[in-house]
Amino acid sequence: MRIESAAEVPVTWRDAVTIVIPFYGDPAETLNLVSRLRNSPAPEVAEIVISDDCSPSPFPGTLSERASAAGAQAVSVRVVRRERNGGFGAAVNTGLEQVRTPLALVLNSDLEIEAEQISELVAQAAPWQPVVATAQVLGPQGTAQYSGRHFPTIGHQTIEWLTPLARWRHHRVLHEAVGHDMRGVESTEPIAVDWVMGAVMLLPVAEVRALGGFDEGFHMNSEEVDLQLRLRRIGVASVVIPSVQAVHVGGGSSDPQRRRQWLVDSRFRYAGKWDRPRVLAASLTIASTANFAVNCLRRAAGTPVRPISTLRSELRLIREGIRCA
Repeated sequence: MRIESAAEVPVTWRDAVTIVIPFYGDPAETLNLVSRLRNSPAPEVAEIVISDDCSPSPFPGTLSERASAAGAQAVSVRVVRRERNGGFGAAVNTGLEQVRTPLALVLNSDLEIEAEQISELVAQAAPWQPVVATAQVLGPQGTAQYSGRHFPTIGHQTIEWLTPLARWRHHRVLHEAVGHDMRGVESTEPIAVDWVMGAVMLLPVAEVRALGGFDEGFHMNSEEVDLQLRLRRIGVASVVIPSVQAVHVGGGSSDPQRRRQWLVDSRFRYAGKWDRPRVLAASLTIASTANFAVNCLRRAAGTPVRPISTLRSELRLIREGIRCA
């Protein structure tokens, strides 16, 4: 597929949306998503931009053949390929550079969303513009993924670190305690929250560009939080639109322990910019001590846990994380 330059894109869409899909890995899910969105498009969608984050399997040029066969009514698709892998924020920034519409809709490649849902999202977000808007994102089994969140605090992260509380985290009070804004799940009307997850994210392009886009030093959701915190400071809200639903597969295939280290590192980087990383480290260390004490009791009761090994692992995560602050 020929990659058009931004200058070749006509500036003709006053109320249109460009879909930006960051891509890395197996192209199958992205191809399926793009085929659905371009062959039965929402009328607001002017173009689809695939931002290939230097994937070892480049996004295939065969899509151009499908585009030709689909007919003139299909939405155009452009692919931009980064020279090096940079993660979600970097890939979205590269995609946003190509956008020539007032709004950009960022979609994860493992998402299931239809044209009608996109139209509803744009329409429901219109009275709030400029705004960051998302759908009610569901897991494959229909469970809520808590699209609306509170800005993270040391308290949220400490409660989440306390593994003995895991068995009760289905209760509303503990969802709130770890940073989930339950109003985003319970409301039937659009509701403003601190920040929304990036699986579905309608962005006001001018305002995002004015702030320099995503901070590419952040990963594992912190880039989304950081951007929306900066946008909030210039008066741009974040909103969950409950009437719109999208299914997000998520999960990935990476090792859970590595993902946990990436998550901890990212949270310490965020704390280094917006909070107190050493207080976070101290709080998580205290929580790890509590985890150790409970695990000792569980082991004494016959549960096959390894208190010392678990404590060492958690303390290592904290030590590595503080280096990233």
